[in-house]
Amino acid sequence: MMLTGGCDTHVHVIGDAHAYPMVDERQYTPGPAPVSALQNHLQHQGLTRAVIIQPSVYGTDNQCMLDALHAMQGHARGVAVLDTHTSKASLQAMDAQGVRGVRLNLESSGAHDVALNAAVLREALQTWAPRLADLGWHIQVYAPLAVTMACVPSIRQLPVPVVLDHFALWADASCASLESSSLLQLLDAGRIYIKLSASYRSPIQDASALLALSQRLLATRPDRLLWASDWPHTNREPGKGPHEVSRYRDITGDALVHERKQWLPNTEVQQQVLVDNPNHLYRF
Repeated sequence: MMLTGGCDTHVHVIGDAHAYPMVDERQYTPGPAPVSALQNHLQHQGLTRAVIIQPSVYGTDNQCMLDALHAMQGHARGVAVLDTHTSKASLQAMDAQGVRGVRLNLESSGAHDVALNAAVLREALQTWAPRLADLGWHIQVYAPLAVTMACVPSIRQLPVPVVLDHFALWADASCASLESSSLLQLLDAGRIYIKLSASYRSPIQDASALLALSQRLLATRPDRLLWASDWPHTNREPGKGPHEVSRYRDITGDALVHERKQWLPNTEVQQQVLVDNPNHLYRF
């Protein structure tokens, strides 16, 4: 069954390697994942829209994502990775093309110094937020939980919302920890959105525990939750070097549908999380 306006808020498009060269310092090398495959994925999911996220392998060259937005003919929005020297005119041009946010990725870099990464993230948040506020954009953060927690005071003060990828890499399904309390407070205050996505990336690997967390988040602020598939499920295969092509994770469309129905158990929350919230945040 097709949910008109239903949105998968986290997908990647990987283009031809010659047309869209990847950065040398990448941590993995994915194979092609073209717009046609994305459209097939959406059809299988019964959804009509997507948010295309700039993957780390392209660095700050967003051309593949921008070309994919054009090919999706208004049915997609984008989140870019940008150099801080990007001009206001360039930001406005990307807004006209459908970009709605900037991604800060401190998880895929391979660096795990919490204090250093927290300082980097804090500076980036404070640099980007005032520049994005007038555009109505947001900041998307993919970072280890400890890094995000170190930046909670900054996030509380930002003039733009922050979107936390993949359950915020939440580690405590019981929500009894100080970290959980801080995140729930941010969520309740409407300072953050959280993506229910990529269970295979979660520190919580018990499906029932992750389900319980999803229901706690829904009970807190259903208008600040998003769903995403993380298609095409990028991965660095064990034993593969960063410049060797790694196969995507074997995540079936049926498994995604089943998981989503568990997390979003009725039509009311499905409408809220899959349609209304993306419409508001990404301005479809």
